[in-house]
Amino acid sequence: MMLSTIGFTQKGAERFFSSLSEAGVRRVLDIRLNNRSQLAGFAKRDDLRYFLRALCGIDYQEIPSLAPTPAILDAYKKNGGDWAAYEQQFLALLAQRQVAQTLDPGLFKDACLLCSEHTPERCHRRLVAEYLAAQWGGITIRHLT
Repeated sequence: MMLSTIGFTQKGAERFFSSLSEAGVRRVLDIRLNNRSQLAGFAKRDDLRYFLRALCGIDYQEIPSLAPTPAILDAYKKNGGDWAAYEQQFLALLAQRQVAQTLDPGLFKDACLLCSEHTPERCHRRLVAEYLAAQWGGITIRHLT
């Protein structure tokens, strides 16, 4: 199963939607904590849902259980936290939420995890993809940048 990831920052709409289409993505899974008031207009939840369908024929779904908590995110982003601590806390959160047991793996086939970070190295979308691949097996991860 191919699972892609993408962040919308530092991408214009043309590059963002072209990347998804060219990669053969069939569903965008929005795993952002805050998806209603982002700076890029095309990335706001309701606008994004429309553009994905109208421009690319791609489905959209939010999965809040794959987003960090405000406390975990703020400790890292706003308070200058350590990435290793963030990673440990977030992976523990995924285990606590039992996402591998409660989410349908079929939902992730030809899907793309969406977050805001430009690159996946220090983004929870990479952690989610790697966590699910380790739990379920048979997943190839592709980061669209």
